[in-house]
Amino acid sequence: MKVTEILAAAKKPLFTFEMLPPLKGHQMEKISNAIELLKEYEPAYINFTSHQQEVVYVERADGLAERRVLQKRPGTVALSAAVKYKYNIEVVPHLLCGGLTTEEIENELIELNFLNIDNVFALRGDPPRGERRFVPTRFGHRHTNELVKQISAMNEGEYLDLGLKNQKKTDFCIGVAGYPEKHAEAPNMDNDIAMLKQKVTDGADYIVTQMFFINAKFFDFVERCRNEGITVPIIPGIKPLSALTDINLIPQTFSIDLPKELYSAVSVCKTNAEVREIGVDFAIQQSKELIAYGVPGVHYYTLGRADNIAKIVKAVF
Repeated sequence: MKVTEILAAAKKPLFTFEMLPPLKGHQMEKISNAIELLKEYEPAYINFTSHQQEVVYVERADGLAERRVLQKRPGTVALSAAVKYKYNIEVVPHLLCGGLTTEEIENELIELNFLNIDNVFALRGDPPRGERRFVPTRFGHRHTNELVKQISAMNEGEYLDLGLKNQKKTDFCIGVAGYPEKHAEAPNMDNDIAMLKQKVTDGADYIVTQMFFINAKFFDFVERCRNEGITVPIIPGIKPLSALTDINLIPQTFSIDLPKELYSAVSVCKTNAEVREIGVDFAIQQSKELIAYGVPGVHYYTLGRADNIAKIVKAVF
């Protein structure tokens, strides 16, 4: 079932969440444990992130460094299918521009179609670790809207191989990201909204935002989108603080602001457990205010932890 169909049929705001695939060499027990904990709250769907290859340097026995290219969290497609059919919960695998050619993207979409996975979340992807800017793969996409156009073309039966005959249309529902405080690389908010509108024009069906901690910024973002003619559903994405390092790392990594009262409360904490308690309480109040505003649902970034999300969802939904 498509995300847009789920949203249209919902009689109350939806609870959804995102998880990371396990590290290479690990199994999915942690994923299963998290889903077991959260499934009683009836998540409408689960997103699974995708991670492009990165370059690492490994010291050899002779003291020289060997350059290796590896993917630390493979398995997004297989994990999505395993969860969909084990738990009967809809899934939304992420698909990146970074690290993939258009041919590889098409093949991944074909696999998703064979698995009867109806949804995909299109992202450009971050620059590889250690790189300051995103460099597209040769024969790949530079921007997310190009990826959205490719998925939309397959939905119309248009494949890269123009010589195909009797090819079948896919029917993917396409989600994309929005940035209430603008993308870190955008020169200004107007430009960022214009880029988002282009993604919708090219076929995106709904928007999920990057995490934010000041609801007024989300409300302003939604108003800006509507004023620019973006009419698709906009779902807020939030993440509860959970570690002492979050108050410095999150603003730096995601180019977002923390409210003064949240920063002050966490800055005097001595343990991660104290931070997690504050993070849960703040996310509960944030979620309640968003629901009162009329959002179609709230999407939670778990980063693999589910106990704090369970407390929030229990108090909100």
